[in-house]
Amino acid sequence: QVQLVESGGGLVQAGDSLRLSCAASGRTFSIVATGWFRQAPGKEREFVTRIRWSTGTTYYSDSVKGRFTISRDNVKNTVYLQMNSLKPEDTAVYYCAGAINERGYTYWGQGTQVTVSS
Repeated sequence: QVQLVESGGGLVQAGDSLRLSCAASGRTFSIVATGWFRQAPGKEREFVTRIRWSTGTTYYSDSVKGRFTISRDNVKNTVYLQMNSLKPEDTAVYYCAGAINERGYTYWGQGTQVTVSS
């Protein structure tokens, strides 16, 4: 089993920055990729970004490309999401998720709230 704990959410103004963290514990060696997802009120959960642990390869959704950066610390087993130039439409609960293969994400964190005021 793997446990994922997000932190770093909060209330900011449009244009501000925020950094989220996703700390993994347990059988972390089984994780091949970590992704960030978000869910706004009344909307479906959407993919934001992901990083592959072995290569550091990243992928971003068009809505955050150029503003958000995902990174990892292999020693701390932590993935970060640096969010710059935040917009009100970025308001959502942000979840990190761990994948053990290419078929999808197996482990999920509890989420952290990000609110961007205009």
